[in-house]
Amino acid sequence: MDHIIRRERPEEEQITENLVREAFWNKYRPGCTEHYILHCFREDKDFIPELDLVMEKDGRLIGQIMFARAFVTARDGSKIPVTTFGPVSILPEFQGQGLGRELIEHGLEKAAEMGFGAVFVIGDDKFYEHLGFCNALSEGIRYEFADREDEEIDYVLCKELQAGFLKDVIGMWRDPDGYRVCMRDPFGFQEFESGFPYKALEYNEDQLFSY
Repeated sequence: MDHIIRRERPEEEQITENLVREAFWNKYRPGCTEHYILHCFREDKDFIPELDLVMEKDGRLIGQIMFARAFVTARDGSKIPVTTFGPVSILPEFQGQGLGRELIEHGLEKAAEMGFGAVFVIGDDKFYEHLGFCNALSEGIRYEFADREDEEIDYVLCKELQAGFLKDVIGMWRDPDGYRVCMRDPFGFQEFESGFPYKALEYNEDQLFSY
């Protein structure tokens, strides 16, 4: 193996954020916001430093993944701790080689070792089903922002890290508020983005967002 996965070091934070920016630029929207989400999460109570991981090849960072704490609210009001992750980034020149999947699988192993019983994610169901994820509603967990209790949302997925952890659990999952930082503080994002080298915005019909 010509690369390693390890914890990110404090002095690498800006390098990692630029890596995330390069990986996501113009992918889902003109420009991207994922690097700002990562930047802000570092000071968030839900951030898990032990699962803030980077992939290194020949002394160069080429990938990253971060995890955050979340919970499922059961019908009786109890909070069941789980985890979630993202962004997951691979530099464009290394994409398509299975490295993102390797980062995710490594992170899930570490999360299980830390005692997390289940992981939730918002993502491409066709990709994540190959990693053992299923639709959250099939496990009795609905997304908080679903319009109906029985609404199955393709991109809200989960996986048990401990067998039977979600058995008989009926409840609701909400992704951490840290993922909505750009909506709460758009001017903060603009100031943050101004510190990076200029990159042209591109608009295309394959993007999920137009802003």
